Amino acid sequence: MNSFQKISQALNLKSNIVYLGFLVIFSFFVIMLYDDGFLSTRNLSNIILQTAPSTIMAIGLVFALSAGEIDLSFGSIVAVSALTTAVVMQDYPIFIAVTAGMMSGLAIGALNGTLVAYLKLPSFLVTLATMGLFAGVARAMTNLRSIPAIDPSFTGIFGSGKLFGVPSLIIWTFVAVVVGHIVYRESKFGAHVIATGDNARAAQVSGIRVNRIRLYVLSLSGACAGLAGILYTGRIQAAKYTLGEADLMTVIAAVIVGGTALNGGKGSIIGALAGSLLMGMLNNGLILMQYSVSQQMMVRGLIILIAVAISLRDTSR
Repeated sequence: MNSFQKISQALNLKSNIVYLGFLVIFSFFVIMLYDDGFLSTRNLSNIILQTAPSTIMAIGLVFALSAGEIDLSFGSIVAVSALTTAVVMQDYPIFIAVTAGMMSGLAIGALNGTLVAYLKLPSFLVTLATMGLFAGVARAMTNLRSIPAIDPSFTGIFGSGKLFGVPSLIIWTFVAVVVGHIVYRESKFGAHVIATGDNARAAQVSGIRVNRIRLYVLSLSGACAGLAGILYTGRIQAAKYTLGEADLMTVIAAVIVGGTALNGGKGSIIGALAGSLLMGMLNNGLILMQYSVSQQMMVRGLIILIAVAISLRDTSR
């Protein structure tokens, strides 16, 4: 074992790479953008607020990937849930509108889970198909029109409001991360998810209902995307069919960078939060450095490639 491997093992670099990467990138932007307002309270707050929906989606994806599945449809679910909430809110109380938005996300996730668990279809192909299907549904729901959602109570709870001086989006993110972490690390369900992703056959032999776990994790991913769609609607005070379209690569990057294995059996909710904040900070910094959208996409793609390489190399040993 050479000296670099000893240092890497001592620091547990693979487990902590997201946190080390966060510090490195943060330091880089502090130095390069010190005079451009990167460190201002407003800018740092914007990074956290902008990443709130992505973090919620990432939590659901951690469960799906940990169980050995993948969900590519969450971006389309975001749009459908957002539009459902805004449309229902035109004629019904906020509670009914939010419930309808959440249920639409949960229903699409349950559809994905049913096709995967009981028809034995690969989750990659199922969610790829439903991604296109519900992207079309979102476009057809309002004929490409944006639907306003300007009810003060709704936007206060799910968007621009504050509780004791803390923005509601940060509260939603905190609650989701805490609940997700406890369920993932401390509950029987979380243990069954990890066991299913690690070795589905052994999990089934031990009495775990593997098909039910697959149904649940994809349903959960859909529900998280539904909540993200509602938060998007509250933040921008409108629902659009384009919501969620740009989130696929960002959320997957956040989850993989955060330490969740692509082939299942390993994940981290806290790591996903750190990965989401890292991606948000990266986007923010690149914009302040006046990088074009295409250049930002190339950087995100490079980060995903590096994270996947590290993930696969780690699990192959």
